Amino acid sequence: MKRPYVLIPSLLLIGFLLGGVTYHLMSRNSAPSYIPFTPRVHGSIADTSRGFSEIVRAISPAVVNIASVKTLKRQPTPFDEFFDFLYPFPDGHSKKWKEQSLGSGVIASPDGYILTNYHVIEQSDDIKVILFDKRSFRAKVIGSDPKTDLAVIRISARDLPLVPWGDSDKLQVGEFVLAIGNPFALSHTVTMGIVSAVGRADVGIADYENFIQTDAAINPGNSGGPLVNIKGELIGINTAIFSKTGGYQGIGFAVPSNMVRLIMDQLLKKGKVVRGWIGVTIQELTPELAQKFGLKLSEGALVSDIAQGGPAGLAGIMRGDIILEFDGKKVDDVGVLRNMVAQSRVGARVQVKLLRRDKILDTAVNIVELPSDNSDMLQVSSAKQESDGNALSGMAAADVNRAVMKQLGIEKDEKGVVVVKIEPDSPADDAGLKKGDIVEEIDRQKVSNLNEFNRMAAKVKPSDSVLLFVNRGGKKFYVALSPQ
Repeated sequence: MKRPYVLIPSLLLIGFLLGGVTYHLMSRNSAPSYIPFTPRVHGSIADTSRGFSEIVRAISPAVVNIASVKTLKRQPTPFDEFFDFLYPFPDGHSKKWKEQSLGSGVIASPDGYILTNYHVIEQSDDIKVILFDKRSFRAKVIGSDPKTDLAVIRISARDLPLVPWGDSDKLQVGEFVLAIGNPFALSHTVTMGIVSAVGRADVGIADYENFIQTDAAINPGNSGGPLVNIKGELIGINTAIFSKTGGYQGIGFAVPSNMVRLIMDQLLKKGKVVRGWIGVTIQELTPELAQKFGLKLSEGALVSDIAQGGPAGLAGIMRGDIILEFDGKKVDDVGVLRNMVAQSRVGARVQVKLLRRDKILDTAVNIVELPSDNSDMLQVSSAKQESDGNALSGMAAADVNRAVMKQLGIEKDEKGVVVVKIEPDSPADDAGLKKGDIVEEIDRQKVSNLNEFNRMAAKVKPSDSVLLFVNRGGKKFYVALSPQ
């Protein structure tokens, strides 16, 4: 009778044991297994990373931080005496105040010469330079060139580290570059990117532009710092950014090292920059202008005026010529020619290839020093026109009399008609003509008075484009008007 009572508990115990063992085994098999994993890094990637680190370690000691202080003055107003009476003690209504700016620089010689941007030290009362090893020095300005936004300063120090110079002319789009500087006062910040473009001109930053464009992050405070290639060579001085917010947006500009070196050498030897000049005014050859001059390609620089008695005039260069080559080098646009002329040695005789009414001409022009009150090149761009209709419609003109000459500041012997009205959205408006412009030619024929202008204008067909030669305050250039 007792055997069933013993058997039942035994079976229950055995069932519990088997269930526990089964649960344990199932839990162990279903639990995730965490196995430590170390990624296999390819040798080339590791070598590249170490290579960039070595570049930074070699270059950083030659990069400096620059803090400049300038005193700004408020223009006096008729109410100053009244406020001086009300506030006889200094309380924030001062007519002068100090402003501090931060920038960067790169050591250019072991004895303390440093390259930076002109705008970093412009009008500064005090310049402090902090080296990589935290030493601080007062600096003085040795020379500056606002036209390229470059400056050379010096500190009293010896045996300073240097960055080797690179040849910026050999720089290729797509190359890796590093930018080092002091953005937002964050000392010796390094950023990496590529060369986005070379030969950038007409950016509006300086008078002479041939910028390297990069997407290496450049921010306020990077100005004056070095841009280096993967060999650790200096190939540019970081100068400006394109930004709508004041910060990095992927477009930065650096002055190429070859231009920097040329400017620095002249500042150290002569205390100023001597630029070449040939006495021409040039403008971009837009597709519209190229069509009017019978060209298929918009290459070269269009001569829009000649300085009287200048080297170009003496060499036989004429208004309307298109400069194709200068000193054996191809002229792609205005910026290229401007820099080639400016960097030419004063006293040299340079070969120039021209296109004049479908004829290729060769001449030689003497390089003279750029006059202090002049510029060797003036770029005047013509907007694209997309109108249909009479190209001269919407523009009213009048004869040029003595009063007009005096008011506009033009020479007495200048002939033409003055633009007195331009209708909005007309071809003249689209081309950038303004009231007060003097039209001296229509389709390369001289215009002496309003009668001649009207007679020539009447011959223009609705489908014709028109080439005007314009004098704007003494600056002369061509404008192409397309029909509406």
